[in-house]
Amino acid sequence: MESARLFVVNPFVDLAQALGVAYAAGINVPATIAILGLAERQGWIAHLPAGLDVVANPWIIGLAAAIYAVEFMVTLVPGVASIWETIQIFVRPVAAAVLAAAAVYHLDPKLTVPAVLLGGGLAATTHGAKLGLRYAVDASPEPFTNAIANIAELGTIASVAVAVWHHPYLTLSLALALLIVLILVVRRIVRTLRRLLAGDWYAAAAKEVVPIAPGKPL
Repeated sequence: MESARLFVVNPFVDLAQALGVAYAAGINVPATIAILGLAERQGWIAHLPAGLDVVANPWIIGLAAAIYAVEFMVTLVPGVASIWETIQIFVRPVAAAVLAAAAVYHLDPKLTVPAVLLGGGLAATTHGAKLGLRYAVDASPEPFTNAIANIAELGTIASVAVAVWHHPYLTLSLALALLIVLILVVRRIVRTLRRLLAGDWYAAAAKEVVPIAPGKPL
């Protein structure tokens, strides 16, 4: 089989693809499952690995899409969105690890453990970065910013879940770069919020003002 021959030549391709799936699942599990299944049925990607190809079942696609639709609506409500995303801490890393394992088990069971560990860890990191950003977005009292965030997340999931089967290394590299940027943004937001809560925002801003020497023109 072609997939088995690919594994013999370079098993890291399959692991990269598994991590791409885990990355997407770390953002949203039902959306990842629905997009993977739809992508196979529409011919956007080749046949999914045995064990993972079950997501192409029409009933699973429909169920996953329905769950995602509910999540999309729930996360439009400020406050409720943060609670929902916090609960997902116990769901997404585990589900992502399972999907990553399913993506490689058909080739060599020995890849299952690395896929579970790396996939679960990557999904936890992705979800953690998303959670921090969601807290910041959810501070807005209107639902439009949450809707924009949801659409952006869905676009990211679709891009990674489809492209990783065509260009695994490039897709995973770009996804990791995006994750790093997101972590830096979240870190900056957290530091800003800490300054606001501590009441030293104006003091910190004053430190950045360059004093003007007496007698010098402005």
